Amino acid sequence: MASRRFSHITTVFLLTIYRAISLVSVDLPDTLPLGLLDLDIVDKIQLDPNTTTQFSIDYGQLSQAAPAAVYCPSSPDDIAALVRFAYTSPRYFTIAARGRGHSVRGQAFAPGGVVVDMASLGRGRADRINVSSDDAPPRWYVDAGGEQLWIDVLHETLKHGLTPRSWTDYLHLTVGGTLSNAGISGQAFRHGPQISNVYELDVITGKGDMITCSREENSDLFYGVLGGLGQFGIITRARISLEPAPQRVRWLHLVYTNFDMFTRDQEMLISKLEKGFDYVEGRLLKGKDVSSSSFISEEDSEKVKLLADEFGAIYLLEGAVYYEQATASMVYQEVESLLKQLSFVPGFAFTKDVSYIGFLDRVHEEDTKQSSTEHEDVLHPWFNLFLPKSRIRDFESAVFKGILKNNNPVGLVLIYPFNKNKWDDKISAAIPDEEEVFYTIGLLPSATRENWEYLDKQHHEILSFCHQEGIEFKQYLPRYVTETDWRKHFGRKWHVFVQLKRQYDPKALLSPGQRIFTTPL
Repeated sequence: MASRRFSHITTVFLLTIYRAISLVSVDLPDTLPLGLLDLDIVDKIQLDPNTTTQFSIDYGQLSQAAPAAVYCPSSPDDIAALVRFAYTSPRYFTIAARGRGHSVRGQAFAPGGVVVDMASLGRGRADRINVSSDDAPPRWYVDAGGEQLWIDVLHETLKHGLTPRSWTDYLHLTVGGTLSNAGISGQAFRHGPQISNVYELDVITGKGDMITCSREENSDLFYGVLGGLGQFGIITRARISLEPAPQRVRWLHLVYTNFDMFTRDQEMLISKLEKGFDYVEGRLLKGKDVSSSSFISEEDSEKVKLLADEFGAIYLLEGAVYYEQATASMVYQEVESLLKQLSFVPGFAFTKDVSYIGFLDRVHEEDTKQSSTEHEDVLHPWFNLFLPKSRIRDFESAVFKGILKNNNPVGLVLIYPFNKNKWDDKISAAIPDEEEVFYTIGLLPSATRENWEYLDKQHHEILSFCHQEGIEFKQYLPRYVTETDWRKHFGRKWHVFVQLKRQYDPKALLSPGQRIFTTPL
């Protein structure tokens, strides 16, 4: 019965193709099978060059690859239908689910294939974010569509006095996008990355199957998809853990001139899981990186700039303590007591009190104050590494004081540690195996068409240094082009990764822009 029904649908595809082509007024790309323009979904398929060009670039703006078509689904069933057709078609095509397109190396591309515009799922639908609770065990959670932005999830959960526990620094990213990578920020030392705070997922596999998975049900797919770079399925719903939301945040910037003291204090702070900071990050600053902002006054920024010029480079430890308004005085005292244990430069501690949502959405708030031309003309050759704690000093000497020495400004450079035990070892995301504490290094410069290749060359120099010195690093948001590199990246997880691909996406339809599997298995 199913085969006859599929044959009938295919016949309908073929009979209606010419009508569909006349409707969109373009030629059907050679890379797509005729039957794609089904009468039932033809209005959801965009073939015009204006649309495909829009989906041929990403946030990085370093490369370009046009899809043959853009698909605008109204429901997860629409996506499943598309994937099933691709999987059963003799002339299959690749599919990439795209949220905000915030990749920087073409990971969201589907060259010659179909890009699924995930934002279409949530348009005009208020039912895609729902806050609920379980009685046994007692827990609150939010069910959010994979296309939903984290900022919208936050707004909805705050209506109930609740909040997710783990974040990225920038909240205008999709749930499915960050969960396909890891989702990291300064809270991850305490709560783990976002992928460690998920109860359940709805996933559409590379065969077009719609599967609900969790730690207890279809657990191999659940762990595989989290941090799986979109290789095993498209996330259409995630059940995310919640906790009571704080009202206020004591936000701190502490300046260091000594790297050893800077990292020692960071490591001490992430060890204090009971009473301590709720958020810990850090940055490298050169003189031209320092400017006044909503946090630091023009007078204070000039003091910091002079210090950076004197030492060549300084380090900023950024921390935050969450609290309720009623406990403000007690929290202030606890923060002052904690500051006495730290080794920042005397007189260079800056504090500010803000709302909880104001703190979490701080990057977007600062971003909107930038010139509107910033986003049109700036490239983002970003580069992220995870490094074991024992090698962070070697990295500082060779990279911050060596390879990047003459970069002034150096751009946004993040440096902060994680506790490995907050990362579930079953998930696909790759992290260093050796030690219980590891660091993330994020080199996030803004570049022009003239200088981005120079910055990219520096990143390759950094990788060469790590290889030569035997540093067991892992790239976060990686970009490799050979199976050998991907095999090394996933290490002991590679065998399981391949097994999952063979089981859930054997034709390698999904997320071709990652370039992990370029031919069917």
